[in-house]
Amino acid sequence: MPRIVVLRLGHRPSRDKRITTHVCLVARAFGAEGVYISGVRDASIHSTLEKVTATWGGDFWVEFVSSPMKVIDKWKESGGVVAHLTMYGIQIKQARDLIPSDRDLLVVVGGEKVPSEYYEKADFNVAVGNQPHSEVAALAIFLDRATGGAWEGMRFKSARLRIVPSERGKNVEQCPSNKKAFSDH
Repeated sequence: MPRIVVLRLGHRPSRDKRITTHVCLVARAFGAEGVYISGVRDASIHSTLEKVTATWGGDFWVEFVSSPMKVIDKWKESGGVVAHLTMYGIQIKQARDLIPSDRDLLVVVGGEKVPSEYYEKADFNVAVGNQPHSEVAALAIFLDRATGGAWEGMRFKSARLRIVPSERGKNVEQCPSNKKAFSDH
């Protein structure tokens, strides 16, 4: 199965801490293996995602990068495809048919104003609607469509807890194989 990784542009801790954290949480929950973050390094994001993966499982990673263009160049050199989420791109319906599903996918989401080089470098500029809205919402919708909803059945290895779906109430249980690990913390 091809890899999916997200590149978050322009993180500013004073302004973007929650949004960038939510980009990471959505990426993880919807099947991406990790997120590259450009901008100011922010240890709290690492800490939050480590806690989430320790409790809810998975091998998700976060890496701060100083040159997002180098990430894109390396990705493309290795045969991967780059999709940049923007309200100025082709409609998501078109993108679904155009983006190869058999190649690794780097999904670029902006923060502050995205320089034109990213539009030029991307293989696809994809619009999830043509109105201003959150990059978190765009990422969730795009990943759902790109994976054909496969994230719904994902099981996260090494999870200590899992949610049991129920119409009412919160039903959370310890995962049997990890009860000892959970009780140690």
